[in-house]
Amino acid sequence: MNYIPNILFAVALALGIGYFVKNVKKLVRNIKLGQDVDVSDHKDQRWQNMIRIALGQGKMVRRPVAGILHIIVYLGFIIINIEVLEIILDGLTGKHRLFSFMGGFYGFLIGSFEILAFLVFVSVVIFWIRRNIIKLQRFWKPEMTSWPKNDANFILYFEMVLMTLFLVMNATDPHFQEMQSGNVISQFISPLFSGASEGTLHVIERSAWWLHILGILVFLNYLYFSKHLHILLAFPNTYFGKVKPKGAFNNLEAVTAEVKMMMDPDADPYAMPEEGADEEVPAKFGASDVQDLSWVQLLNAYTCTECGRCTSECPANLTGKKLSPRKIMMDTRDRLEEVGKNIDANNGEFKDDGKQLLGDYISHEEIWACTTCNACVEACPVSIDPLSIILEMRRYLVMEQSAAPMELNNMMSNIENNGAPWPYNQMDRLNWVDEN
Repeated sequence: MNYIPNILFAVALALGIGYFVKNVKKLVRNIKLGQDVDVSDHKDQRWQNMIRIALGQGKMVRRPVAGILHIIVYLGFIIINIEVLEIILDGLTGKHRLFSFMGGFYGFLIGSFEILAFLVFVSVVIFWIRRNIIKLQRFWKPEMTSWPKNDANFILYFEMVLMTLFLVMNATDPHFQEMQSGNVISQFISPLFSGASEGTLHVIERSAWWLHILGILVFLNYLYFSKHLHILLAFPNTYFGKVKPKGAFNNLEAVTAEVKMMMDPDADPYAMPEEGADEEVPAKFGASDVQDLSWVQLLNAYTCTECGRCTSECPANLTGKKLSPRKIMMDTRDRLEEVGKNIDANNGEFKDDGKQLLGDYISHEEIWACTTCNACVEACPVSIDPLSIILEMRRYLVMEQSAAPMELNNMMSNIENNGAPWPYNQMDRLNWVDEN
């Protein structure tokens, strides 16, 4: 009978980790639906970006209030979860505070954890106030309704409860309170339970212990369905992020070859390609659905924190246009999830559902509202590139459907016929000189 709690703990741990691994496999499968892209270049720069942006939170502190609070929560969760190792070992072995043999150093560690837990709780409360009381504009855009809005608050409640359980667990443990070296915060909570018997304290402490570890397992598996998936993906996303200058657009090799041939006076426009030539014409120009995007772009979609910094910096959005870079990433993720469920329902094969990312999720109006200024890319704290997705969908509209706006079609026709964007014959360009 004494081993029943240990067995139950092992089962809960196995189920929690097992479901997490299952979701990770599904996540990897969905990301791999994207087109292959070479990201083996600039390895030193990529490592520097990951360390500076993901680990060092380099871009978060550009907005000091949110940045500092986020760093507190970020460091708090990382450091406090070291204590989870002791909980797991206690649960599996049936011991109580297995690492307490370290004496004063153990008290120092738990005391540090308690201070961080308190700071995390305060920071999360401030986040909640900013989101729900002050109602910062970027949290109340049209796309931030229903699930996105609730999800953000669920995360905050999760964090509050987990930190509270940790402190209550310490405050109701008489043996820990007697140490008087680690109870930096919990000593102020323990008087709330001063009238309780030793048996009652034990029940409260054990309940807080179980709820704390089960809450962590639930939170771990909730990540897949939440914007907080960036906790896991921020590191690979910043590593694989764009390292070329932000103004550099990618060119299609097939199109580049055509242009070079057109500019070569000695080239025969009617010549057939040489046998064995490795020039590869893509089956589809641009992207209309998630499978047409690269796997890095799909990783971007899953990494989106929904913080809204991109949208708050977007000049098109600020002037009332329909475009929201955050919505572009959220729509891409939602469509990718829909495709993944389609594959699951059809034994690993995608069956056409009559939908696509462009049109059913993202409108043509949104795509053409973008000024390609890269403000969204610069603002993102985890190196997401909404602009690259927008450009791929524009490429599809222009090269596959000839569906560019009339003004753009007129400009391209003028360039083709007159060698300039304006509707004037090349022979007439200097007529304005005679008029003066």
